[in-house]
Amino acid sequence: MASSDYLGDVVARLGEPRGYGPAPEAWESLESSLGFELPADYKRIVEDYAPVKVHGHLYLSHPATSGWNLGEWIRETVEDWEAVPWDDEIEGDPRRVLGISEMEFGTAGGLTPVASTDRGETIFLAPGAAGRGVRIFVENGESEFFEYSISFSEWLYRYLAGEDMTGPSPVFYPGPVKFESLPMSYGEETAVWYGPDRGM
Repeated sequence: MASSDYLGDVVARLGEPRGYGPAPEAWESLESSLGFELPADYKRIVEDYAPVKVHGHLYLSHPATSGWNLGEWIRETVEDWEAVPWDDEIEGDPRRVLGISEMEFGTAGGLTPVASTDRGETIFLAPGAAGRGVRIFVENGESEFFEYSISFSEWLYRYLAGEDMTGPSPVFYPGPVKFESLPMSYGEETAVWYGPDRGM
């Protein structure tokens, strides 16, 4: 199935968009600071649904909001990961797969954080094989990396279906996908809503 097919299936499972919406200028600014373009399917999902907590654990931020701002989160997360000493061998070492000698974060040839979970997992985009497309790396909160040579929309489709998409600790909840709004100001209440029936 092509990336666009997975995107259509993900949108069908998530249902009516309730996100902040399109933000071409914010994307342009973010991508200019990164030095490369983010995948179209990832941007579509973010525009349609973020900022939001999805499926009980997964946080998606938006590049044009004041709170839960994607650009700020990426910059802060990159700084945190760059401060980690990477001299030792690590499980699922991305350097071997990506052909880089040092860990790189927020670069076209390295790992760029694009989402996270409240279980301590970080989801990264990285260049695909032979420089075509993308692949996903997930760090499980214990310095172990898991590689998935698929698009973000395919990764999210499989994550929502309960497959092992964050290492050997899948998340599956039957029924419609649960959404929780992320507060934009102190004291703002969280809204909860659900996507359409998934037949599972």
